Amino acid sequence: MPDPQVTVNGQPRPLAGTPTHTNALDFLRGLGLTGAKEGCAEGECGACAVMVARPAGARSRWTPVNACLVPALALDGQEVVTAEGLGTPEHLHPVQAGLAAGGGSQCGYCTPGFACSMAAEYYRPDRGEGPDGFDLHAIAGNLCRCTGYRPIRDAARALEAPAPADPLAERQARPAPDAVPTRVEGFARPADLGEALALLAEHPDAVVVAGSTDWGVEANLRGRRASYVVAVDRLPELRQVSTDGPVDIGAALTLAEVEDALGDTVPLLAEVWPLFASPLIRNGATIGGNLATASPIGDLAPALLALDASLVLTSTTGDREVALSEFFTGYRETVLRVGELIRAVRVPTPLAGRTTFRKIAKRRYDDISSVAVAAAVDVVDGTVVRARIGLGGVAATPLRARATEAALEGRPWIGETVEAASAVLAGEGTPIDDQRASAAYRSAMLGNALRAWWDEEGES
Repeated sequence: MPDPQVTVNGQPRPLAGTPTHTNALDFLRGLGLTGAKEGCAEGECGACAVMVARPAGARSRWTPVNACLVPALALDGQEVVTAEGLGTPEHLHPVQAGLAAGGGSQCGYCTPGFACSMAAEYYRPDRGEGPDGFDLHAIAGNLCRCTGYRPIRDAARALEAPAPADPLAERQARPAPDAVPTRVEGFARPADLGEALALLAEHPDAVVVAGSTDWGVEANLRGRRASYVVAVDRLPELRQVSTDGPVDIGAALTLAEVEDALGDTVPLLAEVWPLFASPLIRNGATIGGNLATASPIGDLAPALLALDASLVLTSTTGDREVALSEFFTGYRETVLRVGELIRAVRVPTPLAGRTTFRKIAKRRYDDISSVAVAAAVDVVDGTVVRARIGLGGVAATPLRARATEAALEGRPWIGETVEAASAVLAGEGTPIDDQRASAAYRSAMLGNALRAWWDEEGES
């Protein structure tokens, strides 16, 4: 197996000797590429953003990610572009020139990260022309503390199409690099699922990483280290999507990839994506990893609980299917056995006719939920025949609001039923006081969730 290396700004860079816990940001800065900065070390500020060539069918697409979270060794065989690779002081990239001309940089700390996120959107193949062609949500994961967003926004909206001979645009016409099997001391990227399961059986204490948006925080802020890391983000067996019958979603697909693959196929999930963290996080976080971390405040689990989803778990002994409602056993604990992986998330069909997702947080976007409520209801001839409600932020685990479901099923879909069920929902879970919300506030928000849904949609 060849020594690991990554192509950075067109130049091969060796990864041999890189410690397992070294993230891509520290590795790049060690090369003298100090444009990317560490602001928060947990993926919230975007100061560390870089672009990675990711698959887009037979083509590739420049995708921005948080370098502070990605293990450097996970970039073996990949192509990375940093702010230094966009342009030079003598020949600025159009994004950099736009930021400079519009006064979009003051202290400059966040600017390289903004430039990379903006450049990825600049190269989006279906980006439209004119001020509204640039999707401003593309830079929603980049924070600026001194310039203000207006000049940054104006610079983004003023961008024209890439020049025909733009080398980064031309690069997207070719396939992205294949996943490269990697095996160095303390780290492995297996070639296939069989090898991954064998490694987990051989190293029962191994940490499994995909997007590393959770483990990266543990390593950065809490100093956690792993004796062995197995990267599963590019395993082909974990990257399939099927909508023929139940909707099966490969566990190693990023949330952004799932969003692209499903479109409006599952309307409830389509409501979740824009409110889930930031594009930078959704470009890294995987659907399987999000559930395996068993966070009680995640946004995805409540929606999948409302959809009655199950998980296909796999190990060297074969597959087993577990209902998501039975998957979480305690705070950050699950039924996953040693050596077992989530292979796919399975959503049964037909889907419920009425769905909603309610996220209560201090900010509309890029924030952690104080409370998350997802509901899926089937109404036949005016009567609720089936109700599923998933909750986040009100207990040690995501959970089903079973008492509220019972209060809805078999009753007419009218305001009085919703009001009675709302009173039951306010008492679900075991909410606590913390820095995000009080227990009383959480209960009040639970009680208001169904009422707000009814007020918006009613019997329509």
